[in-house]
Amino acid sequence: MVFTPEQSSIGEQKIIMRPEHPLRQKYPKKHHHYCLEDFFSFHTKTGTVTDWNNCRNAFTSEDFIIGLIEGLEEEVGDASGVVMYQIGKQWGLKDADFFRQWFLSEYEYGVGLNQINLAYVLEAWWWPFTSQGWGNWDVDMSEQKNGFMFVNIYDSAVARTLGDVGKPVCHIYAGLLAGFFSSLVAKPLNCIEIQCYSMGETFCKFLLGKQERIDAATFWQNEGATARDIEKRLVGGEILR
Repeated sequence: MVFTPEQSSIGEQKIIMRPEHPLRQKYPKKHHHYCLEDFFSFHTKTGTVTDWNNCRNAFTSEDFIIGLIEGLEEEVGDASGVVMYQIGKQWGLKDADFFRQWFLSEYEYGVGLNQINLAYVLEAWWWPFTSQGWGNWDVDMSEQKNGFMFVNIYDSAVARTLGDVGKPVCHIYAGLLAGFFSSLVAKPLNCIEIQCYSMGETFCKFLLGKQERIDAATFWQNEGATARDIEKRLVGGEILR
């Protein structure tokens, strides 16, 4: 879990002073900081953990994830998935802004993200999530021109914790992807999990795209369609009428 700087409620910039990563102080141009010891900095005096990008991190247990989800279910019932999705979406929107700042500063590019290879940009965005325990991923952009794409998440923190419960549970991931990509392409996008480790699958699969694609996938999923069925229908150009 990572906390990024944000605006205060009265519209003034809230400045949070955090100790600078000692490795970054020593090697300011170092880019291969992918292992745990390089990416995180543990400040024993203050009891805080920051990462290479100067974000404060909080390490949580599986009990925290279970408690969060069960608490939401107790409070709002079936709407808990929607709440988690919206949490993830707001997170994704904020993280997209923060990513632009650290990515362009880190690599000192003199151009915008839209002028840099997309696959490279996406890998740069996600690898800190892998370091933070959110799992590995891959992105299938072959259908991007048709208004949708697929994202696979391996070793989802949520699904791994909840185990086989027979339904998609990674709503916060779906929201995170929707928020980040909406900001990245400056268009409203939505996301749905069409395959989940918690359904007995080996990995989680998400459909990201325009609202009509998500609506169609949601309908087919409710009718019992598998991820493979949904993908085949979308690639074949099938839509709801």
